[in-house]
Amino acid sequence: MNRMLPLTDWPMRARSAIRGVLADIDDTLTTGGRVPASVFAAMERLRDGGLLVIPVTGRPAGWCDMIARSWPVDGVVGENGALAFRYDSDARNMVRLYADSPEIRAENKARMIQVRDDILAAVPGVRVAADQPFRETDLAIDFNEDVSGLPPETPAAVVSLFEAHGATAKVSSIHVNGWFGSYDKLTMTRRLLCEEFSTDLETEREQFVFVGDSPNDSPMFGYFPNAVGVANLAAFSTECAHLPAWLTMGERSEGFVELADRILDAIR
Repeated sequence: MNRMLPLTDWPMRARSAIRGVLADIDDTLTTGGRVPASVFAAMERLRDGGLLVIPVTGRPAGWCDMIARSWPVDGVVGENGALAFRYDSDARNMVRLYADSPEIRAENKARMIQVRDDILAAVPGVRVAADQPFRETDLAIDFNEDVSGLPPETPAAVVSLFEAHGATAKVSSIHVNGWFGSYDKLTMTRRLLCEEFSTDLETEREQFVFVGDSPNDSPMFGYFPNAVGVANLAAFSTECAHLPAWLTMGERSEGFVELADRILDAIR
């Protein structure tokens, strides 16, 4: 496993080549569950500097519609790669990409009802996440957002039950998300960039940064040579199959702003 180096060691030449920032949301853009004004300002500065800004999150489709319309971003990947939205403000049109057809999504949603019931019956204290009504594809189980004090083995128990039903499960800092299908954050990010921004990540990955905070970001950390972790990732480093190259000094939203400033300083 690679060792994370301080973001201050990131070479100027590599920073100046960056043309896109991909960012997890919870505990990366947020602190205490909120996105501070400094993060919105940082995203604005990145876009004014000519960079693409795309959140890549486990949050639901309903949130992604709002984010694509109203945040200073170029698009958003949601529900752990099940979908991606980009709002064309000139045409007043929401471009929506999905990993699966409407028929498959409906079938999988029906299958997930039994999974939900089994998890709630078997794992004390967890809840269906408050944002579940706004989801189109997956099931989110809350163990650390609107609930607290659960034993540390709780997420693993939820993952085991998802997997027993044949679902994929990923742990974030607040939820365990489960879904049926072979998609992931990276697959949909590639598709969004290719179809909407004429970008081939296979050949241009060094021009993009992914920044995140938890083990479910590990595949993205492993793919992007210039991946960055906000400082709170250090608490989960032993749980990550892949670690990012760089680590910010600041935690959560402060770390994201620190990253934005380092990139913009190099570009200037």
